[in-house]
Amino acid sequence: MFFTFLTGFVPLTALFGPASTIISTGNFAKAGLQLLVDQGIKKKTGKNSLTLVKDEIEKSNTNKKLNQKLRILVEERIKITRQKIELQNINR
Repeated sequence: MFFTFLTGFVPLTALFGPASTIISTGNFAKAGLQLLVDQGIKKKTGKNSLTLVKDEIEKSNTNKKLNQKLRILVEERIKITRQKIELQNINR
């Protein structure tokens, strides 16, 4: 941990999660692992773990909204097509 303080690779906000783990559980190993995982996520994605989770949830919600809009559009088109077919059958 001293390495991170000396080099500045970890922003101060990244230490809040592990610090709260140490305070609440007293488990330094768990806090250290949490810090390493957060750093790995940050290095790989450029986002901290909370931002990554938030973005994934927003993306999922957006996909659900798009799927719902597509389903409504398809249902409307099916209704219109059925009406046209019924009109054709009546006119015969």
